[in-house]
Amino acid sequence: MSHPQFPRLVPALAVVAVAALAGCASVREYLPSFDSLAVYKIDINQGNYLSQDMVDRLKPGMSKQQVKLVLGTPLITSAFRDNRWDYVYEFSRQGKVREHRKFTVWFADDKLARWEGDKMPESVVELNRSAGDKSLQGVSKDDNRSLLDRIKGVFKRD
Repeated sequence: MSHPQFPRLVPALAVVAVAALAGCASVREYLPSFDSLAVYKIDINQGNYLSQDMVDRLKPGMSKQQVKLVLGTPLITSAFRDNRWDYVYEFSRQGKVREHRKFTVWFADDKLARWEGDKMPESVVELNRSAGDKSLQGVSKDDNRSLLDRIKGVFKRD
């Protein structure tokens, strides 16, 4: 037999459940540091990271071997379109794509005919600076705080 109060209790439980689930949607809003307690995902650099000084060394009429010496081995080549090479670069942090670049070169009679693509970093120096900045992202300047202060910071609203 069911309890006489049970039918009145069901709507109240439904309201509590909906309120609890609605609160879950805003956890990231109120506790942005809470994500740092999640599973660690490594940073992923994938593909060919080209710089503008590499692109500036390209000259029409270069052989495929010369282009490969300047830009490196392309990420994408196709047996069906051997006159096109695609250089793709992607950087992901915590599972989210932060940077995506594409650069394509075309050949005519096995000689470089033309190229186009996204804006590249200026030089190898800029490339190294960019890599250093990426590795320092997420490292806060107040990392010398005590454990208790860090825990308080997780629940602190800005």
